[in-house]
Amino acid sequence: MLKLLTYLLENGIATSAKICPPLEQNARGLPYVTQSPCIGEACNACASACPTDAIEINDSSPEASVKLDLGSCIGCGLCTDICTTGTLIENLSTQTARTSREDLIMTNTAKREPIAGNEPQVLENGARVPRFFGRSIHARVVTTGCTACDLEIGASTNPVFDLDRFGVHIVASPRHADVLIATGPAGKGMQNALRRCYDAMTDPRRVIAMGTCAISGGVHKGGYTHANGLDKILPVDVYVPGCPPHPWSVIHGVLTARGTAPNSERLVKKKNKIQAEKVAQ
Repeated sequence: MLKLLTYLLENGIATSAKICPPLEQNARGLPYVTQSPCIGEACNACASACPTDAIEINDSSPEASVKLDLGSCIGCGLCTDICTTGTLIENLSTQTARTSREDLIMTNTAKREPIAGNEPQVLENGARVPRFFGRSIHARVVTTGCTACDLEIGASTNPVFDLDRFGVHIVASPRHADVLIATGPAGKGMQNALRRCYDAMTDPRRVIAMGTCAISGGVHKGGYTHANGLDKILPVDVYVPGCPPHPWSVIHGVLTARGTAPNSERLVKKKNKIQAEKVAQ
């Protein structure tokens, strides 16, 4: 014990105290659509450069609209590098998980409200709806061909990110799992295996599509392998975009499935406080 304490005092603690912080400035984040006007089809540079057709330009409205599907984006950065109007910029946030496929589609014309994780529901009396998983969760990872996502999931368990401290444990059997994390394009050769894994899990259970390939097929979509997204095979509860997602995004996805994503508790406490003030009045 004395040696351990001496080691910690001399070398410091490697585990990050900040949960899901933004990426460093020299890192490559996912693109983000601002409200800045776009030149439209006269430019079309971003849509032409996108290798997965994740960007659509439409001039039919009074102002040109840009639609970006983060579920198809591989984070190559070509669009943000080539955009001259500031409509597409780089987003360094690691809190990228969403509970709806539609929330991954962004435009420069639609008014958007900020999304802050999968916050628990709050009843009118201020009480919270009980969560299924409490403070721990067991996850079964099934790879369907994406080693990059698997490496990032592995990295999320190292001393810097320390997935275990959140009560998240990777298990070998779906019979012990609360969450199924699927990576890769989920081609037809792996679809029955995914279904069997899901069927072996007991309720309540969650499914996470981890990475662009699992969300939409990525560069593999539309091919003979029928790799067009995990939600064509199983009911997906959480989508984590990226190719591959950063370890913090991996953690954010799992915590979102559990209902304890960063900022969720703060938002719930704020709602409870507001509700209490209304009752007092």
